Amino acid sequence: MAEYDYDLFVIGAGSGGVRAARIAASHGAKVAVAEEHRIGGTCVIRGCVPKKLLVYGSHFAEELQDASHYGWTVEGMSFDWPTLRDTVLRDVDRLEAAYTSTLDNHDVEHFHERATIAGPHSVKLASGREISAEYILIATGAWPALPQFDGVEHCITSNEVFHLAELPRRVVIQGAGYIAMEFAGIFNALGSHVTVVNRSDVILRGYDEALRDRLLQITMGRGIEYKFHCPITKVEKQEDGSFLVHPGKLDPCPADVVLIATGRSPNTSGLGLESAGIATGPAGEIPVDEYSKTACESIYAVGDVTDRMALTPVAIREGHAFADTVFGEGSRKVDYDCVPSAVFSQPPIAAVGLTEGQARNRYGNIRIYSSDFRPMKNLFAQRHERGLYKLVVDAGTDRILGIHMIGPESPEILQGAAIAVRAGLTKADFDATVALHPSMAEELVLMR
Repeated sequence: MAEYDYDLFVIGAGSGGVRAARIAASHGAKVAVAEEHRIGGTCVIRGCVPKKLLVYGSHFAEELQDASHYGWTVEGMSFDWPTLRDTVLRDVDRLEAAYTSTLDNHDVEHFHERATIAGPHSVKLASGREISAEYILIATGAWPALPQFDGVEHCITSNEVFHLAELPRRVVIQGAGYIAMEFAGIFNALGSHVTVVNRSDVILRGYDEALRDRLLQITMGRGIEYKFHCPITKVEKQEDGSFLVHPGKLDPCPADVVLIATGRSPNTSGLGLESAGIATGPAGEIPVDEYSKTACESIYAVGDVTDRMALTPVAIREGHAFADTVFGEGSRKVDYDCVPSAVFSQPPIAAVGLTEGQARNRYGNIRIYSSDFRPMKNLFAQRHERGLYKLVVDAGTDRILGIHMIGPESPEILQGAAIAVRAGLTKADFDATVALHPSMAEELVLMR
């Protein structure tokens, strides 16, 4: 008889967990997965995928406004939030079914209940059943972090925002990271009055300063209001169901929805890690080595629950590398250098490699090339918004150290450019490439 019930038990059926389960099963392992919410995890169910669909939906407001300048007559224009909301939620259902089918097609058993660690080779389901496994993979992701203040129970997070009964007239968002800025752009485009409150005066910490300043300028021009150095101290519910938000020492502002977007914490609370001798870090993260192994030899962790890079494609690569290492032939690690990222703000930001500040600190002598231009798409619009592309170059080797972009379709353009940075190409390689005209992307090879 087998020593364990399964070769691998995965806790969490998000992007990283599903990939690890599928690859491990393809290597011949007997695999099971437990998921207490919905199969697909944060990105598919309550994160980047449904949010990106809301971004697409909100873009039509801008497109329809500009249509008349291109000869179109649009009559009777109106927007219905429930239609967009329900269309997005139906696609979430479709994706959940697709992820479930992936598990089924690879003979991965799945339990729709919470699972916790009961020992180095044991998990306990919420139903009380204990299951043994030679290896355990923790892929429980992260969960929205809520600050403590009076009335926080009246606020929502990015988990609940996709289920609003109606489009709010007034939205207050606490936080200025990518989640906050993306939803600020969505609600602003759909016609809500948006106020962003933040404990500092920095938005999108970690992105290049020039891009952050440009986004702040553009979004203020679009009507988003900012209140800096004043986190929410209290939220009061009014008789009509609306809220009165107290941002620091400033005057209170009315809101129909208060969205807290102050970051996410690794989802390790009550997971039973101590039963396997695993201690979490200061933010609740699980420390792992370069092969995703925890302090316990038989337990691994991937994705946002760890102390590494919190991006869905990274979690997928970590899950794949883990399965290949433990159940395939030979060990495999994930390279975290030159990982591209994007913020689907309006306009969007995309970046790969070092910012100007990071490059100066690391290399000292660098060169900066930039293109500050008005996208052709905006020429007939009433908005005078400008795009900004920036190349960070090592002056000694001419190698491209970073690319940073803000403007329409920046994430779509950056993916290809990220390959060039990853490959170590030089500014001379960019200069030698013929421009694709007319396009915004050609700006990348025209900077002198």
